[in-house]
Amino acid sequence: MEQKVLAFIGCGRISGSHFPSFVDNENVRIKYACDLIEEKAIARKNQFGDRVKIENVITDYHIALNDPEVDAVYVLTLNYTHYTVTMDALRAGKHVFCEKPITVNYELSKEMAEEAAKQNKILNIGVCNRYHKSVEELARLNAEGKFGNIYHVYCSFRGFRNIPGLGGPFTTKSESGGGVLIDWGVHFFDLILYILGGAKLKTLTCDAYCEMAKDMLAYRHRGMWAEETSDVVNGTNDVDDFISGYIRTDKASISFNGAWAQNLDKSEMFIDFLGDKGGVRLSYGGLYEFCNGETLETEHPQYDIPNMYYLEDNAFIESITTGEKNRSHIDNILESARLLDVLYKSADAKKEISLD
Repeated sequence: MEQKVLAFIGCGRISGSHFPSFVDNENVRIKYACDLIEEKAIARKNQFGDRVKIENVITDYHIALNDPEVDAVYVLTLNYTHYTVTMDALRAGKHVFCEKPITVNYELSKEMAEEAAKQNKILNIGVCNRYHKSVEELARLNAEGKFGNIYHVYCSFRGFRNIPGLGGPFTTKSESGGGVLIDWGVHFFDLILYILGGAKLKTLTCDAYCEMAKDMLAYRHRGMWAEETSDVVNGTNDVDDFISGYIRTDKASISFNGAWAQNLDKSEMFIDFLGDKGGVRLSYGGLYEFCNGETLETEHPQYDIPNMYYLEDNAFIESITTGEKNRSHIDNILESARLLDVLYKSADAKKEISLD
């Protein structure tokens, strides 16, 4: 395989999941690690030493875009910057891997897809669960008819007082695009649509709540992810911390509840697929169990789960080499982005929305 030259734009938390994919990888050079906070890029460069070839640290991503040697860029920045950075990269003639969500709304997501097509460049989105062994297995088994007709899916993505970076970008809608739905829900709904085999949306209804940290100074928690971005004194919290709703598709109905912060000390992260031949409960990020409707026995398959980020990243490198669109190409993710967008519109309007 011809060696590919990459630039990483954004060296925050999520970059720590992608850089290891290129440890001791002779097919890849990382010519630039870019972050507005130079110390973050330096820390990533130092973290891996010679095992990941990070050649230069920069704070202006345009330097990388103007370098004709760079084949592709990773866009690992804040949600609201995805659109601008990705569009700049595509217009500079680069392939792009952009972390989820695509951007803050569906219309801008479509523009990104159109620009990728116009420039004839690969644009992949960071929907890592499509490369998770359990998700791959369930998609395969559904295609083979193992579950019969899947008529309903229930998903729960609920945690106990897990609001991330309260008062910072995570809870500022103009920067994040939303709360628990766009942060956690994007993964759940995308893998559901993937397992169902490309379900098309028909009607959606949703209620969204911002209840648990209306008084940010009074909010109590045991630990906060991304606390270094928090600003409870001067910041903003105008996004959903609880979400609930119902979706009809051409394949199955979907009901859901999601909570960054519930006053139940439980983590309830699972998806149930109900079929007329069998049912499956998928533990998010873990294994699944299958109940056979004919034998009435529950099966507990055991298998190794490879690193999904490694598989996702290597699939991107293969895609930009061959030019073939894979499962995480933006064209295959747009329906997930549309789903999130319409759910938020339903919550704002307090009514069901039909897409027929």
